[in-house]
Amino acid sequence: MYAGVMAVDVLLQSRTRKQKRSVVRPLVAHLRREFAVAAAEAGHLDLVGRTQIAVSVVAADLAQCRDVLDTCERWLAAEPHIEFVQARRTYVSEEEL
Repeated sequence: MYAGVMAVDVLLQSRTRKQKRSVVRPLVAHLRREFAVAAAEAGHLDLVGRTQIAVSVVAADLAQCRDVLDTCERWLAAEPHIEFVQARRTYVSEEEL
């Protein structure tokens, strides 16, 4: 069993926290619904024009974790409402827990 966690930094064109929420909430909801992952706004909560979205997945093997996170990263990078900055990943095996 493996767990994969990805933190994605993105820039937003929002000027208020309400505008920020109106962009981030649908992104997180789509990730959860379409890719069966856990997702949340996890960083830069006090900044209006920037956020960090965390995505995590648990799978039987490392390749499946990578595939799911690759798909999520490609989707976020192609999303027109945000500017993709970077993504960082960490993988943990059952033996490491």
